[in-house]
Amino acid sequence: MARRALCIGINNYPGTDSDLSGCVNDASDWAAALTERGFTVNKLLDSAATKAAMVQAIDTLVTGALKGDTIVLTYSGHGTWLPDTDGDEPDARDEALCPWDIDSGNVLLDDELHDLFSRRAGGVRIVLISDSCHSGTVTRGDESDLDPGMPRARFLPPAVWMKRDALPADTVRPTRLSGGFTRAGGDLLLAGCLDTQFSWDTSFNGRPNGAFTFYALKTLKNLPATATYEQWFKEIRNYLPSTRLPQDPQIFGTRSARRFKVFA
Repeated sequence: MARRALCIGINNYPGTDSDLSGCVNDASDWAAALTERGFTVNKLLDSAATKAAMVQAIDTLVTGALKGDTIVLTYSGHGTWLPDTDGDEPDARDEALCPWDIDSGNVLLDDELHDLFSRRAGGVRIVLISDSCHSGTVTRGDESDLDPGMPRARFLPPAVWMKRDALPADTVRPTRLSGGFTRAGGDLLLAGCLDTQFSWDTSFNGRPNGAFTFYALKTLKNLPATATYEQWFKEIRNYLPSTRLPQDPQIFGTRSARRFKVFA
């Protein structure tokens, strides 16, 4: 049973004036953690993470897996949305990840992810970890690791990248992004926040990271070998949300998927 992963991190978004700082570190940190757990890992960072490259790498990851294999996809970067055209979204919006070349109008839709994931063989386990998008109001959690200063939201409003004549009426409100990816066809989704919130790009101990990624990996180090995704998620929730990081991490999947052994 093979274990393979793809870790995507995009800080640089040319033409948008919306660069981030912690996404490449996120991808490298996920890659290191997964390598320690026996995964063969491929990374796409910044200019390497065009839409075409992302689609090709995900397709290779999925179609190359056999029954009993586990594949993990991590994404750190901006999320966005655009008007739904096929009527499958209750809020009339398609949710999307933002490749490096989004300024050319290239987005990776949840529908496209669903098509890619549907190519897997029977018995292949898919875990998607998304540290992108959206802001909440709950005030609790340990902030001792967080550096001073305001974090930046990992959400790219359509007005930043979409051609002006195609803009919908509301370009600012982030809605249902992480929820939309529950329909992408994987077994399990770990997301940085609620559908209507932002995931924050910030800094810890002088080093940029996404808040969700930082605490997910911090808690991962102390998990027992037999821990499940459900148990891991509960540990992450000890840190998020907090006063300065108002984001509620989410876990989506069946009861049995949530009880899978972490990265097994």
